[in-house]
Parts: sequence; structure tokens; C-alpha cells
Amino acid sequence: MGKYHDLAEKIVANVGGKDNIRSLTHCITRLRFKLKDEGKANEEALKNMDGVVTVMKSGGQFQVVIGNHVPLVYADVLEVAGITGEASEEDEGEKGNIFNRLIDVISSCFQPFLGALAACGMLKGFNALFLYFKLYEAGSGTDLFLTAAGDCIFYFMPIVIGLTAARKFKVSEFTGIAIGAALVYPTIQASALGAGKPIMTLFANTILESPVFIKVFGLPIIANNYTSSVVPIILVVWFASHVQKLAKKVIPELVQTFLVPLFTILISVFFGFLIIGPVITFLTNILGSGFTALYEFSPVLMSVVVGFFWQALVIFGLHWSLIPLAMINLSTLGFDTILAASFAASFAQTAVVFAMFFKLKDKKLKELCIPAVISGIFGVTEPAIYGLTLPKKKPFLISMIGAAIGGLITGLFGAKSFIMGGLGAFGFVNHIDTASNDISSMVTQFIAVGVAMVFSFVATMLFWKDDEVTEKTEVQNEMGVRKEIVTSPVQGSMMPLETAKDQAFAQGALGKGVVIHPTVGEVVAPFDGTVMTMFPTKHAVGLISDNGLELLIHIGLDTVQLDGKYFEAHVEQGAKVKRGDKLVSFDIKAIEEAGFSVETPIIVTNSADYLDIIEADKQEDVCNSDELLTVLV
Repeated sequence: MGKYHDLAEKIVANVGGKDNIRSLTHCITRLRFKLKDEGKANEEALKNMDGVVTVMKSGGQFQVVIGNHVPLVYADVLEVAGITGEASEEDEGEKGNIFNRLIDVISSCFQPFLGALAACGMLKGFNALFLYFKLYEAGSGTDLFLTAAGDCIFYFMPIVIGLTAARKFKVSEFTGIAIGAALVYPTIQASALGAGKPIMTLFANTILESPVFIKVFGLPIIANNYTSSVVPIILVVWFASHVQKLAKKVIPELVQTFLVPLFTILISVFFGFLIIGPVITFLTNILGSGFTALYEFSPVLMSVVVGFFWQALVIFGLHWSLIPLAMINLSTLGFDTILAASFAASFAQTAVVFAMFFKLKDKKLKELCIPAVISGIFGVTEPAIYGLTLPKKKPFLISMIGAAIGGLITGLFGAKSFIMGGLGAFGFVNHIDTASNDISSMVTQFIAVGVAMVFSFVATMLFWKDDEVTEKTEVQNEMGVRKEIVTSPVQGSMMPLETAKDQAFAQGALGKGVVIHPTVGEVVAPFDGTVMTMFPTKHAVGLISDNGLELLIHIGLDTVQLDGKYFEAHVEQGAKVKRGDKLVSFDIKAIEEAGFSVETPIIVTNSADYLDIIEADKQEDVCNSDELLTVLV
């Protein structure tokens, strides 16, 4: 029993009981519930409860604000409610359309290991760079070491996604890992089985022709390579979630610990190899035939289509359907146009991520941008796709359009690739015709990549806005307390709030803050944020910072009676502002001559959301650049 057990019992009871809790997580200061029915929660009881600061509802979450000891309360709430913090198996979440649900599943499976994914992509890129400049030989010990370090997470992708997909679909994590490991088991890959003769061929003389090397329980298993694949493991684990759910219903609890994983792994892996994996392969073959027909109809149109869809094909692993076609072209014609058409796609994706770096509000996502850009320059775009552009949707679409423009240029000028060599920046040399020393295709690719990147960067900057409200990530000190600095919006003499002549302000009824007696009739933004309210009389302005701090700047007392006279607004309600931007001008002398005080309260109206609000350690004249309030979270 923890220190906050009694508080936890009261919280659980007043959110509607443990049966009303769908899932629970916590952040720096808040318990974040997902409730089955928010109407069952007693908000007033929670707000008035000792140990609870306030209650908020946002983004589908019922948030109980606790303070910086929230991890301890969280642990006791989990114990009282008898939950793990994850959504229950019955929690299907928000449905939405199929496209949004698919993106949610894929991004959820990749989010937990994006940092490692980006790191491995960078290692692959650096290794390609070092080999290009012949710092060491291909196949040397250094090359093998960096290849292993860079390829590991890509090669064994089904194992990693087996874990994250298991979390997503509420399957035992080690069951998910086992399923992923089975898919990449070396001796069952097509590359290994292909060393022998097939015992039969399914769908002979069709685009679905598939050699069979083994039978399981008398049924033919189509040989495929599942290393580095993404979609098969997600589908198999999704299937496993239903097998596990059924197994728990029919197997006695006494032996569930062993028998549920046994039957889940056995049945899921069998159907994965028998049906799910081959279906993905069939889709690959069909897609490849479609691109062949399109190329025969119009090489330019094919280049645009390949460029546009390439990154989308990467998501499903279906881009491999075009690799055999490219290899056939290289061996029979001596050149290929399919890979040439897709070449600008990774650069368009990279340019979009670089633009997102300047516009993202979430600092954690922003930190992923630079590694993703470096990885993308070297042709590895998975960190960019799964971690950044795909979850935000519009940036991903912009990258597809940029890649299509690059494909159009390669198609119009007939750019060709002559070898299957390096990726990304080191792939330009693939377009040199060594037989004739013709570099025209490489020059075309420089143009195509340049145009695709410029378009993608500019379009993202102009047409994408990060509207997501992110977790507060203010400056953090060594004690783990987060803070936000509010600089003075008005130049003048600062006094404690209790000295205000208006009792509502003096008693803190509207929130904590200070009072300033202005010496300059100008109000500027005290932080980066948004103008929530610009009163029609212009005597007061409400702001919200990018981190959620709400501030009221009330110019004078009873000045609402002036009906806007002697005030001039420089921004409109809803405007985005940067620290130091001019908000309102006012005539101090005219206001005082009209019989009103210009005493200006500066109030944090959502004070209850914060651990403390500290006034600047001085009571003297302040300028706009001076720190006025330090807000602790």
C-alpha cells in the first residue's frame, strides 16, 4: 500500500469506479484517464478533493491535475483500480475511417523505437559515405561491423514490430516477439529454401506463380523472405490478438499461463506463413505487373506514378515489387527507368522533414527531425515516414507530390540508372553511363532532386500548420521542476498583486500575478503564443502561451467605461504572436485625465494548473525584456 492509497481510492471512486476506466497514463503533473463514460465522473468532488489541484478535459482525456508527485499517485491508482495503465482488451479506441485507423496502427507500432531506427539509418548512411571515399574496403572488418550495427533493426524489423504491435493489439509482448522471430527464422526464408528444388509450383504461368519447398500439416507453404518486412508481422499479430482472446475464453485459468501463448503462437505463425505472408506477396506481384503495363503505355506517366507512390509503397514493403523489374531492365537493356523515377522521393521526404523542424511544437518530435534528415539524405526514410510525416498526414502527401514532380522531370528527359548502387546522395553516380561516359542522366537527377526538394520544403512551410496541442515541455531544472518565464508586457513600476486597488485582483480571485504602474503606454507579448481574447474596448487582452499558460493583461481599472477611447489594438483575436510583439497602445495621460487609474494587473488565470507562480525578486521599474513571473509546473 502506497503513501497516496487513500487519495487513489477517492480518485478512482469519483472517476466512475474502476469499471469506468478505459486506460490511464500520466505526465509531469496530471493523471490522464480515458473513461468509458465521462458523465459518470464527479468533477466537482475531484476539484474539491485534498491532493487534487483541478480537473481538465482535453483530447479525449479526463485529466486530474495532481502536481509533481503524480508518479506516486499514479502507482497507487493502478493498484486500487487493478489495472496496468494500458487500455483493456475491450477498448477498441476511436474507430474513424479505415485510412486513419491504418495510419494509427502503423505509426503506433513505430513510435516506440524511432530513436533507434534513426540511429541505425544514420549508421548505414555513414558507412556508405566511408565506403564511397574508400576509407576502408567493402567486406573489411570495419565495413562488416558498421553494416551489422546499421542493418540490425532493419533486418530484424519483424521482431521489433512484433513487440510494439503486441502492445497495440493487447497481445502478450513475448508472444509478439516470438511471432516476429519465427517470420525471420533463417532456414525458412525463401533465400534458404531456394537452394533446393521446389516440390510443386502454385498458380503456374500466372503473375501469382509461387514455388513451394515445404509442406506443413500436408498444406503447401509458399516461400518468401520476411526479413525487413513491416505489414506481414502487423497483420499476423493482429490475427494473434483474436486467437489469444479466444484461447483465454476456452482454456482454464489454471493452465492459461502456458497454453494461451502456445496456441496463439502456433496458430498465428502457421496462418502467417500459409495465408497472410503469401497474400502480401501476391499484392506485390500484381502491383509489379501493373507498373510494367503502365511503362509500356507511357514512360513519362509511369515516372510520375512511381515517384508519387514510392514512399507509400515503402510503408507496405510493396516497393520490392519494382526491384525485380529494375534488375531485369539492367540485365537486358543495360539501364533502368523505374529506379530513376523513384530517386527523388527520399529527397522530397527529407525536405519535408527539414521544414517540419521549423514548425513542430512538440520538442521531442523536433529532436527527431535532424537525425531523420541525416538518415534521409543517405536514402533511409523510414524514420521520417513513420515518426514524422505519416502521423501528420499532410506533410506525407506533400512529399508524395514533390516526388511526383521529380519523377516527371526524369521521365521527360529520359533519365536512366545504370547500376544498382548506393542510396540517397550516393545514388547519383548510379546514373552515369560508364560505357559512354555520359553523365546527362546524373545531371537530370540533380535537377529533379533540387526541384523536388525546393517544392516540398516551400509547400510544407506554406501549407502545413502543426495544430496539435503538445505536452508542456518548459525548461527543466536539476530538481525535475519545469518552468516557464513570463517577461513584463508593460514597462513601469512593479508591485505585489495584493496592493491592487481592485479587491477582486488584490484577493487573487482571478489568479496569481503582479501589478504594474505603466510609464510607457504600450503592451507587448510576454511569451510566444496566441491572442485568446481581445476585448472590444481594447482595455484588456487574454493570451495563451504555446505551453498552455493563460495570461490576462488588464490595462487600468474600470477602463472598460472608456469604450475603447485612448486605446489602439495592433493584433486581432486569434493572432499568433512572438515575445515582444506589440499588442496594444494606450494614452496614459488622457486616461488619467479622464479620471481612471492606469494600474495594470498581470494575472495567470489558470494558476491552479501550476505548482507555484513566483514574482520577480524586485519591486522596481521593469522593462519589457525583464523577467516578471516564473511559473513552475
